[in-house]
Amino acid sequence: MTDNHVSGMEASAVSVLKRAVELDQSGRFQDSLVCYQEGIQLLIDVLKALKDESKRGHYREKIKSYMDRAEQIKAQVNQMKEDGKYHEQIKIPEDATGFSYEALFKPYISSALSEVWVEDPYIRHTHQLYNFLRFCEMLLKLCSKVKRIHLLTSQDEQADKTQQSSALSELRDSLGGQGVTLDVQYSSTIHDREIRFDNGWIIKIGRGLDYFKKPQGRFSIGYCDYDLRRCQETSVDIFHTKHTKTL
Repeated sequence: MTDNHVSGMEASAVSVLKRAVELDQSGRFQDSLVCYQEGIQLLIDVLKALKDESKRGHYREKIKSYMDRAEQIKAQVNQMKEDGKYHEQIKIPEDATGFSYEALFKPYISSALSEVWVEDPYIRHTHQLYNFLRFCEMLLKLCSKVKRIHLLTSQDEQADKTQQSSALSELRDSLGGQGVTLDVQYSSTIHDREIRFDNGWIIKIGRGLDYFKKPQGRFSIGYCDYDLRRCQETSVDIFHTKHTKTL
């Protein structure tokens, strides 16, 4: 392994662990735990490539320090989950970027996740339907064990319902080809927005899945990559429960 490669891994580790500490200090423990684990692995890879024993000793101490903190966070999160007191809030500022569905939901998706419930009254217009499609794609990408997705939404009485029903029917067929069942139900009184995973995590986004701003054009940055798409200001509240609600 070349010195440049090792330096690159060191820089990556520093960047990820710096982010882990920032998230830790702001109380975003689940997010910080993911970054700590990623950063620690990068440091372990650097350690394996180093030959200088003094540097190896330095990195061993760093790795132990970060591992100790990660274990403390894990124990703290597990205790809060056990007590039913876990609550974390993420503020998405106006015009912020870096809040794709993958970035937002990844810390709460485990390998055991198999069923998801989405309650969102605004999955009916074209861009909202695409948002839900991207959310489903994210689930398939991050968790191959997802087998059922439930959607509870509303129908727009003032608009043509054909587009909504046709789009969701097509998505149901497509997900079926991936071994995933999509269950769609409608409510005329639904107002709250909530996403539940059967591993106990509950994510409530003030604007639901529709928190992205319209891109300036079809060939502008952020049109395809939601990490680069500007957001509308909103809050995300994360809770954990031992009991997953069914629709």
